[in-house]
Amino acid sequence: MLPLRRTLLAATLLLSLPLAAQAQAPEDIVKAGKVVIAIDTTVPPYGSLDTQMQPTGMDVELSQLIGKSLGVPVEFVTVTSPGRIPALLTKRVDLVVSIFSITAERALQVDFSNPYGGQATVLLAPKGRKIAGPKDLVGLKVGATRGAIEDIVLTEIVKNNPGITYLRFDDGPSCAQAMLSGQIDAMGGGDYGEIYLRKTASGDEFEQKFVLRPNYFGIGMRKGNPSLLHWVNTLLFTLKNDGTLDRLSMKYRNKPIGDLPPF
Repeated sequence: MLPLRRTLLAATLLLSLPLAAQAQAPEDIVKAGKVVIAIDTTVPPYGSLDTQMQPTGMDVELSQLIGKSLGVPVEFVTVTSPGRIPALLTKRVDLVVSIFSITAERALQVDFSNPYGGQATVLLAPKGRKIAGPKDLVGLKVGATRGAIEDIVLTEIVKNNPGITYLRFDDGPSCAQAMLSGQIDAMGGGDYGEIYLRKTASGDEFEQKFVLRPNYFGIGMRKGNPSLLHWVNTLLFTLKNDGTLDRLSMKYRNKPIGDLPPF
């Protein structure tokens, strides 16, 4: 092949790689003048609205630290569990900080940072209902938030235990309200849920019945952005080692962040 033809072929190949040209680095966010972050305001203590209808919670404050470290303001985009990945893929947001549990299935579509926290997904039900494991759900109505980790786990449980009536809801509050009203008998959710503070119409309290799956939360971003991924991991490393993550966890969860697995 002649040198000129090789040069033209190389140029053609470069032009056929748009992802490389569109890679997002921290300096690109700084140049844009803001960082756009997806949060979920229906999952206290990680995300909720305060009395002034402003976002608050552990994920919200962590997002604000990201903006502070970049030297730009944060623009929040509110999403629910099913909307987190689409918000990234359609470039509505730069990052997702929304109790985004790290899974191999999700990692086929987006990249995750190192874990910054974690908590178990559990099966919740009134104390008076005897549920020790999946088989005790047969004959009951069980609910979960569509697209959340509990939805993934419960879908498998339902598949292996015929006789469970399974309902999906668009967000956590809708699912919790369905259980409070008696529409469902049990629900999947985080063991941080405010539903522990509430009671059924008969006055029965709610409790955790069994663990569905332990989870660790990462910051999500589009694939093909190694510089941004490295910067986010570096920030999380510093926040873990200077005690900031522990401080946030104590503030919003009343317990330290605990050991985070290597990733």
